Amino acid sequence: MSKILVAYFSASGSTKGVAEKLVNIVDGDLYEIEPEEHYTTADLDWTNPKSRSSIEMKENKSFRPPIKGEVENIDDYDTIYLGFPIWWYVAPTIVNTFLEGYDFSGKTIIPFATSGSSGMGNTVNELKPSCSDDTRFIDGKRFSASVFEDELKSWIDNLNI
Repeated sequence: MSKILVAYFSASGSTKGVAEKLVNIVDGDLYEIEPEEHYTTADLDWTNPKSRSSIEMKENKSFRPPIKGEVENIDDYDTIYLGFPIWWYVAPTIVNTFLEGYDFSGKTIIPFATSGSSGMGNTVNELKPSCSDDTRFIDGKRFSASVFEDELKSWIDNLNI
């Protein structure tokens, strides 16, 4: 029987809420991608070109923020739902840090994101280079933070896994 992991990064709590709903639906294990250095409100100010998130996403996209902890027994999981907020139309670079820390060969990654209005943009194409060529990505979906479980269940039921 395959195991499912719901891994997520949540700077403000929105993605965490969606991940907690999702993990109950898929009967998986939950893992929070936690930065070693917490993002403050000032760090997340996208209107400030000198904020930490602005610099990471615009000036230094190759930067990989360090993560606290690790997933135990990553080899046990076949399917990984990967959640994050949309920053500048893509996943934050800390998601690349997570992907580059493990071998996802032969695994399926299904991204999901939270955003007030931005779609997934070029997210999957920017995440793929952080994994081996035989990691399977399924196109993800953006949800509002207030998504209902029945909408998540409908999305999951219609995935081609």
